[in-house]
Amino acid sequence: MLYFIGLGLGDAKYITVKGLEIVRQCSRVYLEDYTSILWYPFSVVGAYFGVLNAKKKKNQFNLPRATTHSDLVLRALNAGIQYHVVHNASIMNAVGCCGLQVRIKLQSNVVILRIFVVSIVFWTDTWRPESFYDKIKKNRDMGPHTLCLLDIKVKEQSMKNLMRGRNIYEPPRYMTFAQAAEQLLEILQNQRDRGEELAMTQDTVCVGLAQIRAEVQTIHSGTLQELMSCDLGGPLHSMIISGHLHSLEVDMLKLFSGPEGLKTLKMTDSSTYVS
Repeated sequence: MLYFIGLGLGDAKYITVKGLEIVRQCSRVYLEDYTSILWYPFSVVGAYFGVLNAKKKKNQFNLPRATTHSDLVLRALNAGIQYHVVHNASIMNAVGCCGLQVRIKLQSNVVILRIFVVSIVFWTDTWRPESFYDKIKKNRDMGPHTLCLLDIKVKEQSMKNLMRGRNIYEPPRYMTFAQAAEQLLEILQNQRDRGEELAMTQDTVCVGLAQIRAEVQTIHSGTLQELMSCDLGGPLHSMIISGHLHSLEVDMLKLFSGPEGLKTLKMTDSSTYVS
């Protein structure tokens, strides 16, 4: 059996009770930290999880940090190995801490998602994709908010080292809110130059989130332009671009806004706000 066990967003104690029970029964533990940041030394994992002397146990275990790891699942099944997932908190549901609704129940008792997800990648001199903007535009047209997961570059090789076969890696890079905002504003200018209708502006209400963990997390709300100069602290950063805002969401966002408040919001009806 191959287990995929989420570690959660905090320290080693954020693993679930179920996950911890399984870890302590496993013969091998693989810790994957490529897709996120491990906030504590690996020695802490071994000591707390009780796996330092786990060779006597029977099962095999894989401990990813984030994502569904579909490739590993498919490889396991092709090899005749069964798998089991033990879930935990992730940024996908923890974003509710900023006050925006992850889902909403309509009068017809239909539950719809209120936050859709896109990824914003680092641009290079020769590669400047704008496809994530198209998804943001579609979301804002429909009403949901957009959670933007910002790029991570870990264990990346320069083209020179890659071509020479040298295992020399570039320093890790974690996209900040400001970097993502700068790319978005450039796309908006490109849209203006082409005479296209804009999905958002520099005055669109956004939320900046950093290190979303109970002890140290940072949340700021305001316009895109305002948040570009806001210090969110260390990585990892995320960005939420608002869609239609419910009055309760507006009240919650004011808890995280600057002294000027969210003055860009205007009421259009009894329950829906737009920037």
